[in-house]
Amino acid sequence: MPKQGFSTKAIHAGNIEFSPGSMITPLYQSVAYPYSDAKEAAAIFTGEKPGYTYGRWDNPTVDLFERRMAALEGTDGAIATSSGMAAIFLLSHHWLSPGDEVVSSNRVYGGTFGLFETGLKKMGTKVNWVTKPEDINAWKAAITPKTKFLFVETPSNPALFIADIPALAKLAKSKKLPLVVDNTICTPALQQPIALGADVTVHSTTKYVCGNGTSLGGIICGPKSLIDGIRQSCIRYLGPSMAPFNAWLNLLGLETLSLRMEKHCSNAMAVATFLEKHPRVKHVNYPGLKANPFHKMIKAQMKGCSSLLSFEIEGNYKDATKFIDSLKIITHATHLGTCRSIVTHPASTTHSAMGEKEMKKAGISPSMIRFSIGIEDEKDLLDDLAQAFKVAGKSGKRKK
Repeated sequence: MPKQGFSTKAIHAGNIEFSPGSMITPLYQSVAYPYSDAKEAAAIFTGEKPGYTYGRWDNPTVDLFERRMAALEGTDGAIATSSGMAAIFLLSHHWLSPGDEVVSSNRVYGGTFGLFETGLKKMGTKVNWVTKPEDINAWKAAITPKTKFLFVETPSNPALFIADIPALAKLAKSKKLPLVVDNTICTPALQQPIALGADVTVHSTTKYVCGNGTSLGGIICGPKSLIDGIRQSCIRYLGPSMAPFNAWLNLLGLETLSLRMEKHCSNAMAVATFLEKHPRVKHVNYPGLKANPFHKMIKAQMKGCSSLLSFEIEGNYKDATKFIDSLKIITHATHLGTCRSIVTHPASTTHSAMGEKEMKKAGISPSMIRFSIGIEDEKDLLDDLAQAFKVAGKSGKRKK
């Protein structure tokens, strides 16, 4: 069969012969699967015969979602989890033993920071933070004989750091270490980390993959040996598997992923351009803008910049929150990657647990506002921004 394009694979890849046949993937809302006899049960559990064992380990609907995500990411396999954080935790738990270390960019989601900074300590392991992740020498300096893998989130949430994936992959291979890329923000529709040299990708499928804010989920995409190892060990005794219904919703989301990402990108570019020119905006973080320090890099590794952007408003915390409270169409919530546009104040919500010192290192200020631009009509979004600036600007500071 000829090589299929992304959108075709997002609808058809990994298809399973369900009986009876169905145009839409059946939802197997079951925790167990009856066997014909004891011999068949034993054969399925040992892997001698294909089949499903128990809902915490495998499920036909989840299986298809895993197959499809692996096809889209270009990996041998995938394992779906209950959330994006569960995916990163499972990977860390599988690879790390007491005394081991991880090297990670400090430009990461607040939950990831918490897991690495606090959770790993409780496991007897530690993270070596790279506070200048744009510098490959800073990564080299952070690696020790105890390092087990490199981790990078690109683009990062919320400061939009863009990593040089090929350079990091080259470094990782020279040290015989796996490179893990959190591909949540771009999704495989816009960025293919494995093709750029990475070994593993992780996602919070809660975001763009699902696309409508209805279901939590995560996934690890990587080599068969890794995926089989996690499935045969820690997911069984830890249990953070994806629910069949959530997998079913994610499969529906994949069918429109490429179309949604195109609209996300075009709307985000329009909003970023508007913000860049506004007198009350100090700085805009969006790699699609020519003034962005990562703009030249994106053409080599991304098909688009996704919908996430952040900016610093002139003023302080109160000015930022007043602007947020003045928006009418754009929803105020701690989420991103849905069809509707969402605004968040990272310093007081998603990244507040990092503390003021670590937030400053990661480029998160009290006046930073994060947008996840949805797929509404562009004019309506720009009009909402304009009226919010007008309402909030009555007591705000302005550029000279």
